Amino acid sequence: MIYLDSAATSLYRPPEVVRAVSWALTSMGNSTRGVHEAALTGARVIFETRQTLADFFHADGAEQVVFTANSTESLNMAVKGLLAPGDRVITTVMEHNSVLRPLYEMETKGVCLEMIGTDDLGRLDMDSMREAIHSGAKAVFCTHASNLTGNVNDIRKIGGWCRAAGTLLVVDASQTAGIFPIDMQEDFVDVLCFTGHKSLMGPQGTGGLCVRKGIQIRPLVTGGSGIRTFDKKHPFRMPEALEAGTLNGHGIAGLKAALDFIQSEGVDKLRMKEEKLAAAFYERVRDIPGIRFYGDYSVVERAPIVALNLGDEDSAEVSDWLAEEYGICTRAGGHCAPLMHRRFGTEAQGIVRFSFSSFNTMEEIETAAEALRTY
Repeated sequence: MIYLDSAATSLYRPPEVVRAVSWALTSMGNSTRGVHEAALTGARVIFETRQTLADFFHADGAEQVVFTANSTESLNMAVKGLLAPGDRVITTVMEHNSVLRPLYEMETKGVCLEMIGTDDLGRLDMDSMREAIHSGAKAVFCTHASNLTGNVNDIRKIGGWCRAAGTLLVVDASQTAGIFPIDMQEDFVDVLCFTGHKSLMGPQGTGGLCVRKGIQIRPLVTGGSGIRTFDKKHPFRMPEALEAGTLNGHGIAGLKAALDFIQSEGVDKLRMKEEKLAAAFYERVRDIPGIRFYGDYSVVERAPIVALNLGDEDSAEVSDWLAEEYGICTRAGGHCAPLMHRRFGTEAQGIVRFSFSSFNTMEEIETAAEALRTY
């Protein structure tokens, strides 16, 4: 099997992650639910992971790191916890349904939603974004990189506009956390939403959001927290304010091991390898008759994704054929990015997405390119 679907989830993970999860399953109790050794072990691992993430993203401290199950939960928490009827919010056609659907839901409750478009290569219209921010808004919800095209947005520039205008910037880092450096301070990010199972190479069921101090988000879920049992209201102290119920401590232990691996290897080193693999694949298939690409491949800084179609062939048929004939795993269809497909006119055909990991090899790239040529 050649796995080229890492934008959906990592399959190849450092062995340290597997060992950490296995250890946690037999060693960790429930964090903050006791003072015995197993519970304290769980509390230590979870705190250390918060601290590592705070350092990794230059957040405002470990207490500002909230654990969730994935980016979808994080983004729902940010959308529904920040916005209220009458608020104006800005987003883009590049967004995943994890952003769009909660925003559409809030729109029915009186939130005013403005959508920023792209050019023919799927690049964000930065002039329109700047003008929209200067016109005033409660928040901007913006992906760091498109999960369909791999195009990267300049969040530092957008963040500077937002900070000057008093607008909150909420960033979806699902495709970039782990391979692109993110500095919440220098990028002016107010809320960073991430998932653990993609480029962070952690287990599924892990994710979170980092919240700038002073920003209040209404909790999405309330209930058990392990503290202040006799209060009728959920705790207001961070991070417990946004966490209810038992955390995925076993997954968080695996995420900590993945973060340690990434830091030992170096974010830039991992990204450059993935960019090299994606670029090599693109160069080997770009002259196939009838092939069409989606995204800007003239720049080096892009998520390690190559999105394409072969003439008018249905994307699902191409993806299935690659899997059946060559054991090559790709993603076809709509990729939960409906507005980008509408922009490209591919709502019916879909798009075949190849996405790469630092664990892939150049030999796999050669095989995948040759297979595509034989379709």
